[in-house]
Amino acid sequence: MSTRDIVFVALFAALTAALGLFPPVTLPVIGVPITAQSMGVMLAGAIAGATRGGAALALFVLLVCAGLPLMAGGRGGLGIVMGPGGGFVLMWPVAAFVIGFLYERSLKTLTVWKEALILVLGGVVLTYAVGIPWIAAVARVDLAKAAIGSAWFLPGDAAKVVVVVLIARAVRRAYPTLPPRG
Repeated sequence: MSTRDIVFVALFAALTAALGLFPPVTLPVIGVPITAQSMGVMLAGAIAGATRGGAALALFVLLVCAGLPLMAGGRGGLGIVMGPGGGFVLMWPVAAFVIGFLYERSLKTLTVWKEALILVLGGVVLTYAVGIPWIAAVARVDLAKAAIGSAWFLPGDAAKVVVVVLIARAVRRAYPTLPPRG
């Protein structure tokens, strides 16, 4: 990795940690908090790209597992990934990678709608695909209840997608960060 790559990794890991300063809202049905940190995942992929974005979130998850209180509410440790929200958190590096990969593949033909679709697929659908079954298994609730409880996340995720599209477009216009993939 170049110095620039290392800076991107550190920057987006730190940004995701900083987004944890917003207080979490815990959902009583499933015990998983709504946080702003999933926006860091989307921003990492959209701006830093697949490799750097995925590495940034892998670093973030490793630091959380090591006990650093980087999650919303000042939480950290293995209990985070072993708890009901662990499936979402463990998917963050994968989601950032997939978002970055799709952005890099579509860079020349990106529209606002295509960006929103990429963020929804990588940042919402992919993380929910693992997060919801994880909740069901850890919280010992049926899959339908976990899915219904997770539906409370959707309005916030939709708002995050809009904000990330606006930020990513502005950043790329001012400072192109992604190399296009063939």
